[in-house]
Amino acid sequence: MSEKLALLSVSDKTGIVAFGRGLLQHGFTLVSTGGTQRVLQEAGLPVKSVAEITGFPEIMDGRVKTLHPKIHGGILARRELESHRRQMEEHGIPSIEMVVVNLYPFAATVAKESVTLEEAVENIDIGGPCMVRAAAKNYRHVTVVVNPARYESILAELADRGAVGEETRFTLAVEAFSHTAYYDALISRWLAAQAEAATLFPGTLVLPYEKIQELRYGENPGQLAAFYREPQAGPGTVAGCTQLHGKALSFNNINDLHAAWELVQEFSEPAAVAVKHTNPCGVAVGADIYTAFMRAYEADPVSIFGGIVALNRPVDGKTAEKLSEIFLEIIIAPAYSEEALSIFTRKKDLRLLTAPLPARRETLDMKKVSGGLLVQTLDIKPVTAKGWQVVTKLQPTPAQVTDMVFGMKVVKHVKSNAIVLVKDGQTLGIGAGQMNRVGAARIALEQAGEKAACSVLASDAFFPFRDTVDVAAAGGVAAIVQPGGSVRDEESVAACDENGIAMMFTGVRYFKH
Repeated sequence: MSEKLALLSVSDKTGIVAFGRGLLQHGFTLVSTGGTQRVLQEAGLPVKSVAEITGFPEIMDGRVKTLHPKIHGGILARRELESHRRQMEEHGIPSIEMVVVNLYPFAATVAKESVTLEEAVENIDIGGPCMVRAAAKNYRHVTVVVNPARYESILAELADRGAVGEETRFTLAVEAFSHTAYYDALISRWLAAQAEAATLFPGTLVLPYEKIQELRYGENPGQLAAFYREPQAGPGTVAGCTQLHGKALSFNNINDLHAAWELVQEFSEPAAVAVKHTNPCGVAVGADIYTAFMRAYEADPVSIFGGIVALNRPVDGKTAEKLSEIFLEIIIAPAYSEEALSIFTRKKDLRLLTAPLPARRETLDMKKVSGGLLVQTLDIKPVTAKGWQVVTKLQPTPAQVTDMVFGMKVVKHVKSNAIVLVKDGQTLGIGAGQMNRVGAARIALEQAGEKAACSVLASDAFFPFRDTVDVAAAGGVAAIVQPGGSVRDEESVAACDENGIAMMFTGVRYFKH
């Protein structure tokens, strides 16, 4: 009854032998189960089985082993209450002073492509979360440890103070409840997706995320920030990409990187995207990645300074030489030649990332609002001209239709109100985030200048008035593509006919706020 028991039952056995040895040196008696017990015994450490404590064997293939009053009573008993101490003595319940548990690897199990429902269910831990929660609830008397990274500091505190202090026990309890909450969220999300009546928007939304890193600051230096990852984030996602070189990513870097990487995936042909403040400033396709990048650069050689470039083909030395001539924050591509890496790594601050294509596309988008969360499906449907309707007397040429598709791929990723001018698979001018559509058109036309002649204009939403068409006509625009759907569509169509402009309606709006 006077023994100090430490119950160890871990799936992640990192450091458990050294920790167990340290606990023995500080007067603990080790109690363990299954695989953890074998690992400790093979290392020569004395360890009792749970069955020795409970007087009851593990049953049902190990499903039931720690769910017993002598275990949970030993964890949950309030030592300051005489009635609890008396009941422990009456029933032979030992005092468990430390619980070291981490849970079955559910995330790793369901990450396997061939995983079955039965296999996933068998990797749902029951006894582990019960012990963790019990120990965390009783943190005033019990130390709960779910993270192997804590082992060293706990042994140091035992060596320094002879016990784990209450402040530390409370910190560990908070970590423990987060551990079980994350675990349950993983299970809930995965099982819900397997249900026949699965819904994107369940009555209760649980979102498991794990912290990748703390960031220097948020959007501005006065804001704190961190970066979290979904447990199933693939290597082709921003959260799963690999950084090969350069400084740590900032909050704004990651946000801009996401915008660039999402847009470049719209294209099957070689494409280059330059992004600044989450809006594309230059986008182009080409016969090869060098040509695509040069055309994207030429689209706006001013705004690209300090920007992010995303490419959907491996980068060779020739392309790397051109990229390295510009100050860029980030470059991301599927791969780099040895020559390209040699060129890029000369610039110590350039952040160089790689991710495979095609990436697993997200299905949900979330926006935090005061007191709540907006959740919507992402529009990941490929942009094609199928179903589009010519609404003017003048028919667009095949080349113009191709540019219309290109333009809509870009405008889909530009903040509303959005207007994009394109020609021959290259952006000429981009008007983003304006309070009215004609204002966005004027910005795009001003940026394009003389190049606007015979260009295609793409709009993310319909024209509420004919003024945007009139401004486009004055700038030399030859064709327009827009969703349609305004009560004044006829006025816009008439304006196009008056100015010899071809127009197509897509029926699809691309607001991006």
